Amino acid sequence: MNPDEGKRIHDLDRAHVFHSWSAQGSLDPMSVAGAEGSWIWDFDGNRYLDISSQLVNVNIGHQHPKVVKAIQDQAAMLATISPNHANDKRSEAAALIASLAPEHMSKVFFTNGGADAIENAIRMARLHTGRRKVLSFYRSYHGNTGAAISATGDPRRWPNEFADGHVHFFGPYLYRSSFWAEDEQQECERALEHLEQVVQFEGPATIAAVVLESVVGTAGILVPPPGYLAGVREICDRQGIVLITDEVMCGFGRTGAWFAFEHFGVRPDLITFAKGVNSGYVPVGGVIVSDAIAATFDQQVFPGGLTYSGHPLAAASIVGALTAMQEERIVEHAATIGSDVLGPGLRELQDRHPVIGEVRGLGVFWAVELVSDRATREPLAPYGGSSAAMAELLAACKAQGLLPFVNYNRLHVVPPCTISVEETREALTRLDAVFAVVDRHYVGS
Repeated sequence: MNPDEGKRIHDLDRAHVFHSWSAQGSLDPMSVAGAEGSWIWDFDGNRYLDISSQLVNVNIGHQHPKVVKAIQDQAAMLATISPNHANDKRSEAAALIASLAPEHMSKVFFTNGGADAIENAIRMARLHTGRRKVLSFYRSYHGNTGAAISATGDPRRWPNEFADGHVHFFGPYLYRSSFWAEDEQQECERALEHLEQVVQFEGPATIAAVVLESVVGTAGILVPPPGYLAGVREICDRQGIVLITDEVMCGFGRTGAWFAFEHFGVRPDLITFAKGVNSGYVPVGGVIVSDAIAATFDQQVFPGGLTYSGHPLAAASIVGALTAMQEERIVEHAATIGSDVLGPGLRELQDRHPVIGEVRGLGVFWAVELVSDRATREPLAPYGGSSAAMAELLAACKAQGLLPFVNYNRLHVVPPCTISVEETREALTRLDAVFAVVDRHYVGS
């Protein structure tokens, strides 16, 4: 414990740090003293079970010794080098990533994070097809750079729409169906019919790419119904459209598979990644490129690049993280936690707490949708906003020693892929107490 140090850090932050997605005057950030595994703690000695994985990126857990050592060793050997040179760790990281991707994808373009991965994937698709338009879900988040935020569907797009050629459509979401569907099959069929119509009305020959999160993340952890992604793939193939799967949040073990699209039997043309590839220990992202698209740039210059593309420290952290995940079977562990402990446990909480309208997810990637009335499905907070009830939920989580991920009327339960069975059960016990507090906002019968 060192409260004085915590106060010093907090005061420096408020004096000099400009935070993202925030009105600066009301911020009161927690000063973090340290973290390990699934836990973080502050300078007052309070410990929190991190069921947010920070920004759903610490897949391998905090301070994994193999990843820390990989970064330390690389820093001692070669801290930085220009991307125009070959570097051992950059080459090894690319080879490792490509070995996990479908066999028709053997090249990796490295970026600084997920947003510029989307940016460059869209650039590749436009240059490859000679077309401009990009289609994406309304319920989506793809990053906060020019094309990425325009591809985003959620309200953070509204003040940032400066890129052109972006069209949004409704993806499947049976709980709040845009298609009056009564079951998953209807939702799938009608969502695909809707996309087919959007493609026709926009003009197939004008559309470069469809970009979608294989499992939608921030906008609700929406698992597509069986057949949907395959249907999107068929439409793209028939119309010569590039399919970009955004695996920034849902990739590298989060859903209990290396890539979330593997659950649905599809093969994309471009895959964007970041977050879980090295659990955010060093900023990095990238695009896995199909051989057909890579061939477009064999003689044609690709007009994109970054000073820190494939930075040696980031590349070393990828090699360390992916090697550890393979050796320790962390992806398989995440799948088991989801199917045997976390999923069943959340559904049991739904049975006990009326405020829980729906539970959905895969692996260690779950959403708890909160409602004031199950019959009307009235959300506990409005789209694009919060509410007193959700503020009370956040306070109850903190009181229970939980660090949650909350968006609108949802609590996302997204712990590290390494969380133990015991820690998962502890999280469920604490969540039970949280929902007991929030149940008072339920007004349905």
